[in-house]
Amino acid sequence: MAKRIILIVLDSVGVGELPDAAAYNDKRADTLGHIFDALGDSFSLPNLAKLGLYKLINTKNRVPEVEVVGCYGKIMTKSFAKDTTAGHWEMSGIILKKPFPTYPNGFPKEIIDEFERLIETKILGNCVASGTEIIKQLGAEHQRTGYPIAYTSADSVFQIAAHEETFGLNRLYEICQIARKLMQGDDGVGRIIARPFIGTQGSYTRTTNRRDYSLTPPETTVLDEIKNSGGEVTAVGKIEDIFNGRGITKAIHTKGNLNGMDVTLNEVNQPNQKSKLIFTNLVDFDMLWGHRRNIEAYANGLKDFDGFLLNLIKSLNDNDMLIVTADHGCDPTYKPHTDHTREYVPLLVYGKKLKGNVSLGTRKTLSDISQTIADVFGLPKMKNGDSFKSSISNEK
Repeated sequence: MAKRIILIVLDSVGVGELPDAAAYNDKRADTLGHIFDALGDSFSLPNLAKLGLYKLINTKNRVPEVEVVGCYGKIMTKSFAKDTTAGHWEMSGIILKKPFPTYPNGFPKEIIDEFERLIETKILGNCVASGTEIIKQLGAEHQRTGYPIAYTSADSVFQIAAHEETFGLNRLYEICQIARKLMQGDDGVGRIIARPFIGTQGSYTRTTNRRDYSLTPPETTVLDEIKNSGGEVTAVGKIEDIFNGRGITKAIHTKGNLNGMDVTLNEVNQPNQKSKLIFTNLVDFDMLWGHRRNIEAYANGLKDFDGFLLNLIKSLNDNDMLIVTADHGCDPTYKPHTDHTREYVPLLVYGKKLKGNVSLGTRKTLSDISQTIADVFGLPKMKNGDSFKSSISNEK
């Protein structure tokens, strides 16, 4: 069957609340449906529609009937979490039984004291905050004192902001690695995030040199199985960070969605003889537009991807398989909070030799993706998930 699978994660593009959304304070969240509601009939994503996206969205506005050439469904997150690491790990085959820890009141004194001892300086912040707001509030003091800014959110993250020029990018990465070694066991947050910024007081802006330092996956993933079998796994965007490098044979860090799409297309256009997974994360939907509740920018980002999709499909080889999905929601219209939202995510599958206009239904776990990848590549069966290969394949 497929020699290559291109798996693209539209970070945070959810398609409606999960049954347990109320437990996460996310009742009635619907990232994609509410964007369509807000923008009216003039908003369209014609190429995603051809893959079956319009079959998955709930909107008060009319969407046109189109010829569907892809296979489509929606997927539940089975892990008890709604964050990036849990979502990506689940689609690679790991279902978390216990959520990563969060710190709604900031980090305990003993953690901060030990962190300050290890980095040999004080820190600022230690609170729950918006990343853009906290550099407005503490950026000048940070530059004056040289103390890095530590903060968190509703997600399981330990974020450290520092000025690229006065503090230094390498120094920021270094103290993030120290924080990663510190935050283990019961305090093992999903990610340590380096949040560099530039500028002067009143005009600070975050840069694209963000780095994520995740825990190492505790179990075998489909990435490991591909690599161990002699295949290739190319990680585009923050995928390498999410898996702490495990199961990756080539990593390309990117400067946002547009760069990530260019890199993905370039990788697709490379000759290939081995089983290969190109695994891309497009983070701007979440980082720049979802959390900041910027509906218009989110919609424009979706249009950019929809336009890119046309070129990507033209570049696919006969035996390639394209999977487009997401890791969670982040509804830009949602008012109760500005965090991720607990939602179904889309499952769109396309290949020139695959069936078209096939409903894959509502899948019970993101791990169905990893089980299908293993099935397609003839790898050992994964611990979790059900393969949908037989539903999309024309092979007897």
